[in-house]
Amino acid sequence: MKLRLGLQARFLLAMAVVLAVVVALLALLLHRQGQLHAETEALGNDTVHQMVEDYLHSRGHAVAEHLAVILANPLYYQDLEAIGRILRDNRRGDLIHYLLVFDREGRLVHDGTTEIDGYGWRMDDPLAAGAVAAEQTLSQSSPQVLEVSAPIRVGSERIGGVRVGLSIPVAYDYEQRNTERLGASMEELARRYREWLALMLLMLLAVALLAAMYVQRTLVHPIRKLAAAARRIEAGDYSVQGQGSTRTDELGELVRAFDRMSESVARHDRDVRRMAYTDALTGLTNRLAFRESLDHRLMALRGSDHQLALLFADIDDFKRVNDTLGHEAGDEALLQFSGRIRDAVEKYGGPDALLARFGGDEFVILVQEGDVRAAATRLAEALVAELRRPLDIQDRQVFLGASIGITLFPEDASSATALMKNGDIAMYQAKVAGKSGFRFYSRAMDHAVERRVHMEQELRGAWERGELSVVYQPLCRTSDGRVVGAEALLRWQHPMLGTIAPSVFIDVAEQSGLIEQIGPQVLLTACSEAVRWLPRADGERPFVSVNVSPRQLRRGDLPDMVARCLRETGLPASCLHLELTETSVISDELQASALLARLHSTGVKVWLDDFGTGFSGLSHLRRVPVDGVKIDRSFVADLQRDPDDLALTTAIIAMAHSLGITVVAEGVEKEVQYNLLVERGCDLVQGYWLSHPISAGEFAHLLAQGVR
Repeated sequence: MKLRLGLQARFLLAMAVVLAVVVALLALLLHRQGQLHAETEALGNDTVHQMVEDYLHSRGHAVAEHLAVILANPLYYQDLEAIGRILRDNRRGDLIHYLLVFDREGRLVHDGTTEIDGYGWRMDDPLAAGAVAAEQTLSQSSPQVLEVSAPIRVGSERIGGVRVGLSIPVAYDYEQRNTERLGASMEELARRYREWLALMLLMLLAVALLAAMYVQRTLVHPIRKLAAAARRIEAGDYSVQGQGSTRTDELGELVRAFDRMSESVARHDRDVRRMAYTDALTGLTNRLAFRESLDHRLMALRGSDHQLALLFADIDDFKRVNDTLGHEAGDEALLQFSGRIRDAVEKYGGPDALLARFGGDEFVILVQEGDVRAAATRLAEALVAELRRPLDIQDRQVFLGASIGITLFPEDASSATALMKNGDIAMYQAKVAGKSGFRFYSRAMDHAVERRVHMEQELRGAWERGELSVVYQPLCRTSDGRVVGAEALLRWQHPMLGTIAPSVFIDVAEQSGLIEQIGPQVLLTACSEAVRWLPRADGERPFVSVNVSPRQLRRGDLPDMVARCLRETGLPASCLHLELTETSVISDELQASALLARLHSTGVKVWLDDFGTGFSGLSHLRRVPVDGVKIDRSFVADLQRDPDDLALTTAIIAMAHSLGITVVAEGVEKEVQYNLLVERGCDLVQGYWLSHPISAGEFAHLLAQGVR
């Protein structure tokens, strides 16, 4: 049974906790006060003792030096009566235990008594020798006496001395009395302190009890009444009478607000239901309402010859808008997309079409008019064309597009769940096929999805199992025909499936996020093997270029990872070239520029891969700090047949060279392609005509041969 704590119980519990904390603090204060009392008492005793010690020494020195002055003449003339009178006048109180006057031989002259016992006798007590021999004021002590002796002189001649004995027991008795008075005063002060603490604790308890009573009457009871009324409203009883309150505090405002709320709940019930079925941003039907409508329509169509089509439209690269321009720009893009989709549905979808936003950047359209396959095709073609047009967001043009998957009832499935699943699969296949297009669902897509999932599972751990390896495709310098470097390429040799094309498994790794684990391994392996490639006779070292995934670039830690690999392998930074795709760099120029600047500071070079296939590549070369561009193989393939490709390649080379950027052509498979690139000043080339990808050892052997 779950324990339920009401407001009053919580308040009392809170007060109890506060009181416990206060009591603990008071106990701590008392404990600390006791410690302070003991420390103060010890310090006071030490101080009093030191004061008594200082007083004894100062008093003894003062008396001895005073007597040494006033006894000079009486001692010189042996005036015993005057000496006795002086000694008796200075021996007042119990502190001075004895006063002794002696001559230069250490014989007693006077002791302040009338009998002068021992007159003329040499003093033989333990302190006598030191007093007789002292040329200046001397302090000595025994367990009972602190003695201060001073020589008596007439002029410069020493004629004797005086010994002043101060009683240590008398001084300690005085010290004890003062210590006891100090301790009594401190104990009285501590007692008053404890009484004040006890009084404060009692007052706190009283305040807590009064606060509990006040809370019960002014807060708990009214809130319990409100809770009872709220439970009735929860049960559907909207006829709850107003509580009414004349209070002017916050609780009175709460009661009156509750009254207003209970009156408006019924009135807003219909509006709330409507809101539950509408997307807040676009005003379109949401997932819940669409699913209910789809279930109703499928139920009505069962047993008839009518068909129905679902179109799943997902915006391509929408995350890039949120990441680069912010979520407000993302909302603006969604609003513009929803408006365009709504217009297309009204024009091509028919009167019974239903448009909904499923959340995020996914829209679903239901088409039920006439030949639904033809209608869905027309609508999909219109949507692809319409959504490909640029969006104007925050004074800039954004190109996105949409991928659309289409599924049919009852051809593909008969239930709403299966149709929605099929539409999602078809939309995913449209993205895989290159985005900005549409695909109809087919049974084969299920197998394709299963194969992709299976491939993802197999790819996990493939590096650890030794199935993944790195090969190197040489890069040749056109000016002298020498091999100056190589591009590191990843290969997968599966034990059951055989060799898997990089275009297949790299996409799986990118989509699943596994590339973030595999990419650093490839970079480390390439650096480790490249550091063993010997430099040429002229000292030029071969470089290795490594492809970097857009996911790795977006993480933001690429410079740190590269620096760590260079540090661990010892490869010079100038021998490492990183290849980034053009689209990954220009998708967020600010972040990319900052990362590339950090890479440049280490000496690493950066190339743009697949150059010419992005948005407006040449214009970005001025803003993104890169060292080289790799002309995409699609341009190189038709250099000798397509004048446009040749002209574009020539323009890229000229533009790059004007900016001081190296140009690399990939996919060179024919000698005529190589010659055309050499004529136009292309700096580096690679391709099957020069060499297929080879192992690190084979590439090292190729370098050792000095192949041109």
